[in-house]
Amino acid sequence: MGVPYFLVKSVLAGIPIGLAFLDIVGYVARVEGASMQPALNPGHTDTDYVFLSRWSVRHLELHRGDVVSLVSPKHPERRILKRVLALEGDVISTIGYYKPYVTVPEGHFWIEGDNTGNSLDSNTFGPVALGLVTARATCIVWPPSRWQILPSFMPPKRQPIVRSEKAS
Repeated sequence: MGVPYFLVKSVLAGIPIGLAFLDIVGYVARVEGASMQPALNPGHTDTDYVFLSRWSVRHLELHRGDVVSLVSPKHPERRILKRVLALEGDVISTIGYYKPYVTVPEGHFWIEGDNTGNSLDSNTFGPVALGLVTARATCIVWPPSRWQILPSFMPPKRQPIVRSEKAS
């Protein structure tokens, strides 16, 4: 007895729809490492899963304080999750970068992990091209005890010194 035709047809129709959803709307991803503590993975054994919205960054409209997923400038085969601290035209003080202050160039932004000193971020590789952004983290979806919307906030001590006219 074979597989019913309608089942095969439904699966074959569902695959492209599912792939389009993942590519256009978003997907769930596991957060690894301690660079975004305490916002993500707050304990030593915690592992958060977040919804990454591809839809919300389709026009590369980022805001200061957003948590974004991007292709790592240092290791292009990896995706990293960091907070946007400065946009093009902003002047930001750095932590351990070869220059104490950086004016973020056009088409770039400055990212950092919330766990300063335990993060591979713009303080290591400098301003990042907007084209490397793949999605914005919108909420924690697992574990259930951590269900929450990820707020877009700026750490008080990491505000840009001079802000460009771009909306925050």
